[in-house]
Amino acid sequence: MTTARISRAAVPFMRKLRKPTVPAAMRCVHQSTRLPAMAASNSGTRPILQPLHQPSSMLKPTAIGGTRSIYIQTETTPNVNALKFVPNHPILPEGLSTPFIEYMNARSTVAPPHPSPLAAQLMNVDGITSVFYGPDFITVTKAEDANWGYVKPEVFALITEAVTSGAPIVNITENKSGESGQEGGEEDSLSYNENDSEVVGMIKELLETRIRPAIQEDGGDIDFRGFDEENGEVKLKLRGACRTCDSSTVTLKNGIEGMLMHYIEEVKLVTQILDQEEEIALLEFEKFEEKLKKQGAAAG
Repeated sequence: MTTARISRAAVPFMRKLRKPTVPAAMRCVHQSTRLPAMAASNSGTRPILQPLHQPSSMLKPTAIGGTRSIYIQTETTPNVNALKFVPNHPILPEGLSTPFIEYMNARSTVAPPHPSPLAAQLMNVDGITSVFYGPDFITVTKAEDANWGYVKPEVFALITEAVTSGAPIVNITENKSGESGQEGGEEDSLSYNENDSEVVGMIKELLETRIRPAIQEDGGDIDFRGFDEENGEVKLKLRGACRTCDSSTVTLKNGIEGMLMHYIEEVKLVTQILDQEEEIALLEFEKFEEKLKKQGAAAG
């Protein structure tokens, strides 16, 4: 794992809004002082994080046995290689301590502690590279050279069959090795911890109430990986559709950083934790960005 500071050159995710001075006395974001929801009367004074996705279609499979009707909505995400499927059915098991599970390879779909027959079938579809489960949605990511025109019908059919069968989407098995086969299957990184400092508590509260909902709307989620009190650095990791989307990674990072810095003066920057393959993809994106700049300069 390495950290990578993401460029601010990309289009900002947040609207440019006037930022009022935050009173020094405002030092906690507990239930009694939780930040109010954005309204028309105050939308010009607070940063706001909005999802980028657009609903695609609402598909209604035939009722099974004439008694059960399943609606599955498909939505685009900021990542052209990822689609979000939203059935009117919970995805994660009740009582699970994590808000998401991510399967990055075929082996992870059968490994403890959270194997998934549906994820195994989806990963077996030619061109599918990862499967992400949120509380009530599934994000499927394909390879760059795969065509959604061929892949999407098969993915939709598998999800429909799994949901209408009534069988659990995710199973819970004993993990004797102690190693998690999936990513995100542990305790929620944004959950309350009595050992957290005041600043970390506020960071988690903002991530949970203001930022996570927007990222989930785009088919992903977020991991909190720590806060460096010396330099004010917040370390995060994006998941799901946001994990491999270069443009959304940049814009979401700017939106998250802007909001955290606005409300919490101790926060100075936000960096994303990248896997090796994600770091390579980011470097390629930055090279492409630089090439476009040079072409624009030459044309001018």
